[in-house]
Amino acid sequence: MTAEERKVILASSLGTVFEWYDFYLFGSLAAVIGANFFNPLGPDGQSLFPESTRTIFALLAFAAGFIVRPFGALVFGRLGDLVGRKYTFLVTIVIMGAATFAVGLLPGSADIGIAAAVLLIALRCLQGLALGGEYGGAATYVAEHAPHGKRGFYTSFIQVTATAGLFLSLLVILGTQAVLRDANLPDPDIAFKTWGWRVPFLLSAVLVGISIWIRLQMQESPAFTKMKEEGTGSKAPLSEAFGQWKNAKVALLALLGLVMGQAVVWYTGQFYALFFMGTVLKVDPFTTNMLIAWSLLLGSGGFVLFGWLSDKIGRKPIIIGGMLLAAVTYFPLFHMMSQVANPALATAHQDINVVVRADSARCSFQFNPTNTATFSQPCDLTKAALARASVNYRVENVAGETVTLTVGNQPTVTIAGTAAQINAQIAPLLRAVNYPTAANPEVVRMTGPFDVFRRQPAVLIVILTILVIYVTMVYGPIAAALVEMFPTRIRYTSMSLPYHIGNGWFGGLMPATAFAMIAQTGDVYYGLWYPIVIAVVCAVIGILFVRESKDNDINAEEVSGR
Repeated sequence: MTAEERKVILASSLGTVFEWYDFYLFGSLAAVIGANFFNPLGPDGQSLFPESTRTIFALLAFAAGFIVRPFGALVFGRLGDLVGRKYTFLVTIVIMGAATFAVGLLPGSADIGIAAAVLLIALRCLQGLALGGEYGGAATYVAEHAPHGKRGFYTSFIQVTATAGLFLSLLVILGTQAVLRDANLPDPDIAFKTWGWRVPFLLSAVLVGISIWIRLQMQESPAFTKMKEEGTGSKAPLSEAFGQWKNAKVALLALLGLVMGQAVVWYTGQFYALFFMGTVLKVDPFTTNMLIAWSLLLGSGGFVLFGWLSDKIGRKPIIIGGMLLAAVTYFPLFHMMSQVANPALATAHQDINVVVRADSARCSFQFNPTNTATFSQPCDLTKAALARASVNYRVENVAGETVTLTVGNQPTVTIAGTAAQINAQIAPLLRAVNYPTAANPEVVRMTGPFDVFRRQPAVLIVILTILVIYVTMVYGPIAAALVEMFPTRIRYTSMSLPYHIGNGWFGGLMPATAFAMIAQTGDVYYGLWYPIVIAVVCAVIGILFVRESKDNDINAEEVSGR
């Protein structure tokens, strides 16, 4: 690797790390953001939404950034193919940094009501637009500098940036929490929850300044420069990429046969694991973030390893192998995570039978992206109360208006009233069967960053590292595979759209969709069917229809093997 090639990789990677840092702060702080921006108060001054509902709203706002990413891919992909990779980089980093900084200054719902949620989602969409133009440019830029036979290795450093950005965001969050924590208070993290969470967002101003300086040092890619000199560039990248079937077909196969499966494995291994431990298993935020940080630190070398290996044996075997391994092992790994992180709760899930009986027509599917429903029916309030307590339950459909609940061997009771009254009815039923609370002494707790030499944190780090290794298998070679599928004149546009549809829509919606599936069924593991089914379907399509691309000449006017 020459000094110039190292500079290209460093400049592209560092700038992209900072963009992912900005983007992932929101996901890492979903619960805190839900409490600050999705917490409307009723006339009595009490929250209208339970904690689980606020978390779902925050996850949906997180997903909003992913939903708009394909539109960013279209806008900035076209700009990158017409004007150049370098200038597109500068625009995306400025938009991302400004939007993230503004989140740190935004008043909460207690100050400006519903406007807080609306403005937050608007800023989140700006982040998504910027990121939609970022990844394709970085991957294309590095791949066009890489020598033939080493594209997987070179672009794998870009793949590290997503995890590195998440890791950096966790470090800043953990550092801020540590500084503000007061062990003498009933809630040691109250300062962080009320205002300290803004600090990581405000620090993005420093990071974006560094990113802009780095990107100003970059030169345009040789493949794009050569194309411009020869006058072979596309005058209409969008219509050529997606209006001509020979190109649109390849983009469709890239989405259905590679990217969708990669996306759900990526978000399950990093974000869903984070949400599952915090929301379902009731592990405290400090311990959750620390466990994830350790797994990222231990497993991230796999990005470079599998990128390098894909230059030897091909992109397809590694990506599809990662999808299938994940699909086969997710259920046992997440069951094991529960048994180690919160043994009392895992035992209760298995041994204590909880049944809600209600008319299904009077129960809502608690997935509300507009933040307007209050879920006031007894069935909904009962399910919300059980979800807050991480109770595994099942719902039986019975005709009529009455809602009944059976907890273990306790007599069946009729549930009715307001949210507070229903909570008061359910709580003694759970206590009577010794259903563990969130504060039970068996929940894993870390006292510091190096408190990893006990069984609980050590085993959890191993489980989470396995999930990260799956991530590195599917994600390490994906940039090289996508770059190699399209010619230079439409490469930025063509690879960006399937990537961001797969990761933005199928991956980004994964946490919110999985939690809604859990709330609907009462099974805390039911949400795993979402990534498993998509990964298997994608693997089958990839095996049958996607061609190996590692030997393609990316400088050819038409990419071979298409």
